[in-house]
Amino acid sequence: MAFVRACGLSELEEDTPKRVELDGTPVSVVRTEGEVFAIHDICSHANVSLSEGEVEDCQIECWLHGSSFDLRTGKPSGLPATRPVPVYPVKIEGDDVLVSVTQES
Repeated sequence: MAFVRACGLSELEEDTPKRVELDGTPVSVVRTEGEVFAIHDICSHANVSLSEGEVEDCQIECWLHGSSFDLRTGKPSGLPATRPVPVYPVKIEGDDVLVSVTQES
């Protein structure tokens, strides 16, 4: 599993998603509740950026239709979305937030 730098930890504001692109994959990086999460940035219901939504209770909400996704699992917690979005492993090294968007074979 290859980790790449997504951003600096100091760049992340609490409960404010940051959109980055890693190896061609759009990712929303979120610092909330003392942890950092990385979730695919495109809603599974509509082709819109999740990083434009709000974060609350470890959920990110799609601003267009209101579906929320669990930052830990990617599972939707409300309609209209029914399919999860991918979540990615995160590790912190100093001020660097590292994310792996590659799949293990």
